[in-house]
Amino acid sequence: MKIYKLLLLLVGLSIMGCSDLEEEPVGILSAEGFFETPANIQTAVDGSLTHAINEKFWGRKLSIALMLRSDMVSLASNETRRVEMNEFTTLASNGMISEFWPRTYQGIAAANAAIAGAEDVDVDDSIKNPITAQAYFARAFYYFHLVRLFGDVPYIDAPVTDFDAATSISRTPAAEVYENIISDLEYAKTWLPATVTSRATPSKAAASSYLALVYLTLEQWQNSFDEAQEVIDNAGTYNLALESNFQNLFNADAIDASLEPIFALDYNNFEADDNAYDQTAPMTGIRGDDRNLGGGWSVAVPTLEVYTTWDTGDYRRAVSMDDEVSIGGTVVDYTQFDISGHEFAKNNPYVAKYTRFPGPFARANARATSHNYSMIRYAEVLLIAAEAAVELGDNATALNYINQVRARARMGGETQTGAGVPVTFEPSAVPADLTGTVTIDDILEERRLEFAFEGIRWYDIARRKIGNEVFGASGLEGEKPFFSEDDYLLPLPEDELERNPNLTQNPGY
Repeated sequence: MKIYKLLLLLVGLSIMGCSDLEEEPVGILSAEGFFETPANIQTAVDGSLTHAINEKFWGRKLSIALMLRSDMVSLASNETRRVEMNEFTTLASNGMISEFWPRTYQGIAAANAAIAGAEDVDVDDSIKNPITAQAYFARAFYYFHLVRLFGDVPYIDAPVTDFDAATSISRTPAAEVYENIISDLEYAKTWLPATVTSRATPSKAAASSYLALVYLTLEQWQNSFDEAQEVIDNAGTYNLALESNFQNLFNADAIDASLEPIFALDYNNFEADDNAYDQTAPMTGIRGDDRNLGGGWSVAVPTLEVYTTWDTGDYRRAVSMDDEVSIGGTVVDYTQFDISGHEFAKNNPYVAKYTRFPGPFARANARATSHNYSMIRYAEVLLIAAEAAVELGDNATALNYINQVRARARMGGETQTGAGVPVTFEPSAVPADLTGTVTIDDILEERRLEFAFEGIRWYDIARRKIGNEVFGASGLEGEKPFFSEDDYLLPLPEDELERNPNLTQNPGY
């Protein structure tokens, strides 16, 4: 693994707004003798979370892989690694995997360094443990992605000091990885503060929310419900609430004021030499669009079925997808998008989340935006509680929570389509409150609509094992003939297996 190179503390090439700190770039620092103050621990923590905004993680590689793997977008590109990801023909040599795997472990390495280094800081636990808890949270965050994507993965919980030992690390059973994730999040929940100045700083609510999601993934329904309910019961204390205008969640200029994000990756006008910038917007935007300094790259495009099967009165559809844009000074309908001149442009609505309001820092193709990407938000906690409640037979609670989310989707508000063309969406009766018995299908459908294009849908498909259904002939993307049960896990990167003969490959690859 490339993590093996991290025998020194890689804190992230530059410290950015993951906690809105203003530290100078620090590069690679020796762990020995570095940890003397709580500020040193914070520097390592910030370095850990900085890896998450890298182009190789949420900036493009992982976020787009999760979109392509879902049933919500088709591919408008002929790049082999993307075709493989979209068609379930992924090879172990796929460049998307081989890039986000080591970047994830780099984030883990920095978290491990912070945790180990904290032992050398001679201050009261009440001062250093809340900072160290951020590192525990970061480590759990990264491993939670890895274990859901790959199953058994090497679990490393201390700085690597021996190259030979590193090259003999084996895969840790997924059940054990999950146990460690839960332990880290429990520690984080104990010591993290109830409120934070930036939602990109882990909080007690963030730890509980992720615990709820981890338990949901493990089908431990009561534990999941209890953690989600704890967040809901303490929403006032944690300063959480549903955002009244759904569009604000995807407006770089409005998101900082929202109470809905619980944990976010903050790009904060950040662009580093190490590709630490946001490319999600251009990957989902249409080339030739007048709006974003050259438009996008037409890569991950919603299928027409995603658009046409969505209730027109649901405000989330208007926020989530563009069905008209300005091209060459003319506002055109999605049926004419191919006039952009881009060889892969599709006459389909495009993803509007993250592309419509990228903020003043947006570069060409909306790269290096000012966006905060919500990794988990209050609406998801409500739906986690609703799903767990269904499994526990508590229909009244499930109805209450899912209908809170649906009610927000009816509120309407002002958004924009095309290049500065204002459109006002009036409050709607759609979607109506659910009545009667809530089913798991109801919850999954609500999650699909609420979190469209946010990197969540694939994880829902995988944990509920509904791939044969959603990738069948009646699915939103049509039949995916190469999908099999083996595809719920990705292959371990080929170069990692070549480096370490103790690593084994997942079945089917």
